[in-house]
Amino acid sequence: MIARVQSGAVSGIEGYPVEVEVHLAPGIPGMTIVGLADTAVKESSNRIEAAFKNTNLDFPIKRITVNLAPADIRKEGSAFDLPIALGILAAGGVLDRERLGRFMIFGELSLDGRIKPIKGTLCLATRARQEKFDGILLPRENAPEGAWVEGLPIYALDNLPQAVAFLNGEAELAPFPPQSHDSFSRALLHETDFTDVKGQQHVKRALEVAAAGGHNVLLIGPPGSGKSMLAKRLPTILPRLSLDEAIETTKIFSVLGLQRDGHGLLSNRTFRSPHHTISDAGLIGGGRIPMPGEVSLAHNGVLFLDELPEFKRNVLEVLRQPLEDGKVAISRATGSITYPTRFMLVAAMNPCPCGYRSDEKRECLCTVLEVKKYLSKISGPLLDRIDLHIEVPTLNYKELSTKQAGESSETIRSRVENARNLQEQRYRGQPFFCNANMSPKQLQAWCELDAPSKKLMETAIDRLGLSARAHDRILKVARTIADLAGEASILSNHIAEAIQYRSLDRDKWN
Repeated sequence: MIARVQSGAVSGIEGYPVEVEVHLAPGIPGMTIVGLADTAVKESSNRIEAAFKNTNLDFPIKRITVNLAPADIRKEGSAFDLPIALGILAAGGVLDRERLGRFMIFGELSLDGRIKPIKGTLCLATRARQEKFDGILLPRENAPEGAWVEGLPIYALDNLPQAVAFLNGEAELAPFPPQSHDSFSRALLHETDFTDVKGQQHVKRALEVAAAGGHNVLLIGPPGSGKSMLAKRLPTILPRLSLDEAIETTKIFSVLGLQRDGHGLLSNRTFRSPHHTISDAGLIGGGRIPMPGEVSLAHNGVLFLDELPEFKRNVLEVLRQPLEDGKVAISRATGSITYPTRFMLVAAMNPCPCGYRSDEKRECLCTVLEVKKYLSKISGPLLDRIDLHIEVPTLNYKELSTKQAGESSETIRSRVENARNLQEQRYRGQPFFCNANMSPKQLQAWCELDAPSKKLMETAIDRLGLSARAHDRILKVARTIADLAGEASILSNHIAEAIQYRSLDRDKWN
């Protein structure tokens, strides 16, 4: 007898349906799982048999064949334990097969019959709604995450007998309370604030510009000048996550099994700070079965690379595609998977190997050759993709000892959100929503310069030897500065400030 159970799997951050077919036949007892199942899926036979025995369910003494369709796509993970177990019961006549086919079912089985959490719940629940099922059966720990999908009843399960009783109509199971989109919590729970930062007014201004336009930033300064401290506070002034952004970001964390805090959705923008020893696969994603890397985990948030020249050259070069395209494609023999990567890159570095080249109080012992070799670790094409180069000087005692609090993150964020609102209105209907993502066509439309601004730009390009990409970056930053000032047109003072944020293009750094 054959039974069919509806389940699913995840490819990238999108779910797709998988039909679990179970066939019982006379013969030598055993279970065979086909359909390109990986080791974790094939090991489910041992978990299922133990779960049956420990919950007083009769495990059939027959030849069991399980097919996971479509059979030409590799299946991985333990989420098929529960659908296979229910399929065995249905094939043996223990379950109502008609009722069983109306639900999408996921769950890992413990040896004692408990149903354990799975990865990718939000992706699978979204797909279940598209397939128009009556609901999905999930482990209880995953229910808060799945409940964010509107119009889809979520049934939270604790153990295998509970699932059997529900599907046979012997026990009532109320749907998990749906999460109202109107009640999406956008409360910011940051432990840090810009009021903690002493001095560094020009750096805070530059970070405000970066946040307002979604620009990438490079902080340059000696050790202890506060580069990491400032970078960690950047998410506190970014606009609050929208519901769509929260869902998309949560999907990425869910695929890796990192979203198990009981709240369902991420409410704050992410801040990822990988160590400089990270591999290119760890940064951009990869593996035998491609999984998201740090650039995808930083989606809609901030990716912070401290001590930028210490990263391997090949690791830094793989950043170019995600920075330019807002997505990364990971190709393997089995296929290609695309992950979103719209993040703000914030990098920090010393001005020289010893770190004190720009320090007025400490002597730099580095030779000119050593400084050139140190700076050459960062390629020109990567630097061109970073809009703002900001010098971060050391603070004097007067600045450190002051008790006067600076502007709070909330005050700065209000200005940033006003500028972002202008950009959202300007780019309505476009596939992007901030100045950093403008194409050459949009630059011509929205970054028209008057005569004084053109003259200033011409002088800067001639003296600094800026590339065409650096020219476009300056225009984008100037557009953001104008938005913060509430100006419809870009003025010469906006261009002048934008040029000041290209430190590495100046002669003293070359």
